[in-house]
Amino acid sequence: MGNPLSSDLNALRQAMERLATPGHYAQSFHLVPPVGWLNDPNGLCQMGDTYHAYFQYSPFNPEGGVKMWGHSTSKDLVRWSYEGTAIYPDQPFDVSGVYSGCAYVENDLMHIFYTGNVKREDEDHYDYVTSGREANTIYVTSRDGRTFGPKRLIMTNADYPADDTEHVRDPKVWRQDGTYLMVQGARRTDDKGEVLVFRSDDLRHWSLANRVSTEYPFGYMWECPDYFELADDGDLTASEHVKVLSISPQGLRGSDWEHRNVYQSGYFVMRGDLLGENYLSPFALWDAGFDFYAPQTFQASDGRRILIGWMGMPDTKEYTNLTLRDGWQHCFTIAREVTAFDGRVLQRPVSELDALRTNERSAKEELDVDGCKEFDLTVEGLTGRIDVMRAHVGRELMLSWGSGIFEMRFLDESMESVGAGRKVRFERLDELRNVRIVGDVSSVEVFVNDGELTFSTRYYPTAYGVDVEAPGTRITLWDLRA
Repeated sequence: MGNPLSSDLNALRQAMERLATPGHYAQSFHLVPPVGWLNDPNGLCQMGDTYHAYFQYSPFNPEGGVKMWGHSTSKDLVRWSYEGTAIYPDQPFDVSGVYSGCAYVENDLMHIFYTGNVKREDEDHYDYVTSGREANTIYVTSRDGRTFGPKRLIMTNADYPADDTEHVRDPKVWRQDGTYLMVQGARRTDDKGEVLVFRSDDLRHWSLANRVSTEYPFGYMWECPDYFELADDGDLTASEHVKVLSISPQGLRGSDWEHRNVYQSGYFVMRGDLLGENYLSPFALWDAGFDFYAPQTFQASDGRRILIGWMGMPDTKEYTNLTLRDGWQHCFTIAREVTAFDGRVLQRPVSELDALRTNERSAKEELDVDGCKEFDLTVEGLTGRIDVMRAHVGRELMLSWGSGIFEMRFLDESMESVGAGRKVRFERLDELRNVRIVGDVSSVEVFVNDGELTFSTRYYPTAYGVDVEAPGTRITLWDLRA
């Protein structure tokens, strides 16, 4: 902490955190900021027996501001301990913000890569898309995830393709087939989003290896890219893993996106080679709810692929968060295990969440319980095409399935209601087999058909409770105690 700027920012951050009052909507088992603003998950990794989660953090303004990396750790992916701020914008190459990036662990050394954002102010005509912005790739290492070596500038705008804008960011790094690979999201000068693929032998010197995009424009910017491969548990004879390219595209247009969020997060299943010729399947959403963006994955030491997303949404004017009154905003999703089955990509809460279950209650077809703030609920035994399901959470959030549509709807759409302006999200679903609903004090995450479909939202009840009707089913509810 020898840099005067980082020292002063650290002192100001600590002063703000001492004054923080989380309020009665503070989450119990979700990672939340101590104060101010949280957005993208960064640097997700496991080192030894400790999970590390860094996050975009603006402690001085709950509506966003200068970005640094906050830091939390966990032993079980469900109980998180805040560790302070890890990386500050204290150098000429990251002075406008420590933007998103990743952590790669090898031989007990954490290698961190992030985008150092610089917005120049020496001219008055910059648009900060094609002019006035530096998108620098920064490299730093750590032996413990808490103290860091010197920052190294390893790529600048000059290292990216000439037909890309100055929007290149969010490096994700891993090792594959004896070499290091990196993907970064980019916006071309013709407003077509793409993923840049880089290769390195030493983690410091990188060369462009490929550019991945769709045949026709699909959004103008592909943020927060991620790439990983999954064994298909439904086809053990498959010769190849399921190749997943995850992106958060901005600027999607057309009827398919009119009733969705302002920005999306989802994935393509890739055919072919990341470094060569490839074909991308139709885009699938990671989450169809109101509050989900910029997910990142990592591989745990036991081989599981773990995904965590930002339970928030940038640039939305349709709805808000009532925690602003208490000086903070947003949280992470619960950690989710990502698997593949018969070519489908599935998500489910990590098994560690089950250890928080207590006070089990079970019923056939109907269950109505008051007062449950933190809970885990399952609906099993749905036969597919003929049953209907309806659930009320916090009395004003309705989840329902019927006529081939699964819907998340807030009954009161006002800005001061339980949904704080959120209205309705839905997805076509021809068959319903099971539903799992995980609630925390101010969040709900829904997993449909073993995680084939998910919905996430923040909510702000005045009275807590769960009411479920589903003919022919077994409904089970547990309290969750962190």
